[in-house]
Formats: sequence, structure tokens, C-alpha cells
Amino acid sequence: MRRQRERSTAHHADVPAPKDALCDGGPVLARDREWAPELRSSLVCSVALFALLLLIDVAGTGFDALRTLCWAGLGLLLFAVLLPPRVTAGDGWLAVRGLLREKRVRTDALTGVRRAAGTAPRIVLRDAGGNRIEFDPHVLIANPLLWHELDRGARRSREHGLLDEGQAVLADLAERVDGSAVRALLEQAGLA
Repeated sequence: MRRQRERSTAHHADVPAPKDALCDGGPVLARDREWAPELRSSLVCSVALFALLLLIDVAGTGFDALRTLCWAGLGLLLFAVLLPPRVTAGDGWLAVRGLLREKRVRTDALTGVRRAAGTAPRIVLRDAGGNRIEFDPHVLIANPLLWHELDRGARRSREHGLLDEGQAVLADLAERVDGSAVRALLEQAGLA
């Protein structure tokens, strides 16, 4: 595996590198349209948990500032767990912003696209600079513009000979995004 990685890195050294993977990368051309409603839902759930715990506590034993801080901490913890990552894309890059930081890959320098093993479906993108992001593929299905930016960058990576693994994953995603778009058009036309 190590030798394969070294060969892969040596192969990629021959190809002219695109812009630095950590640079600004230009303006945001596409973003997850479902992020704001999901953010509101996670905020509502955490505030509701805090309010419910506080109400039960006050009704049972009366108000206590220390327990109120504990309930607030539990509400904040729930918010941190439910907070959806924010996915944005621009010309040649895709970024995923979590609770604490943003990770970014150059889509025009992708070396691998794969599905992550586990209970929740995840797509893992890796670029020639060693950067890696992981996110839910449903974000791409629900946001065709994000998919378009990823697909355009992946095509450039293939043209440069960088994209070693992931052709089947990208083809499957393309089929799912196209199927979702066709269903949406049929529903809008009243044919589905």
C-alpha cells in the first residue's frame, strides 16, 4: 500500500499542480440549499430540549442556577451534534465547513473518490495536495449545482491523469443526481 501511494505521488508530481489547495479559490458558485433549514431544525431541537429540561426541573424542585447551566450545556451539546456541515463549491474547489473549521479540496486535482464504510452514507474526496473531505452524498443529489461543480472538476482531474480511483462512484452519483432532477421536472410538470 505504501509503495502504491509513493508511485501515485510520483505520478502526480509530473502533472502541473493547480492553485494551492488552501487558497481562497474564488467566489462561491454553489451551496447546499438545505443547510439553513437543517440549521434551524438543529437549533429548535436544542432549544426545545433545554426548555423541556428546565421546565421539568423548575416544576419538580424549583430553580437552581447550576442545574440550569447543566441543561444549557446539554442543549449546546445536542446543537453541536445536530449541526449539519455546510457544503459550498466554486471553480475547481469544494469545501465542507463543520463546527470548528472548514476543509477544502481542489476538484480539478482529485486523486480519489470513494464511499466511506459505515452506517451513514459518506463520500470521501482526496486531492493531489493530500487534502481530504467527507460528506453525505445526499447533499449532491439535493443540490445539482454542487454536483455540477464537482463533476466539472473531476473531469479536469481525469484529463490531467490525476483521478486514480472513483470512476464508479462518480458514475453512480451522476445517475442518482440525474434521476432526481428528472423526477423533480416531472413533478413540476404534473406528470409524476
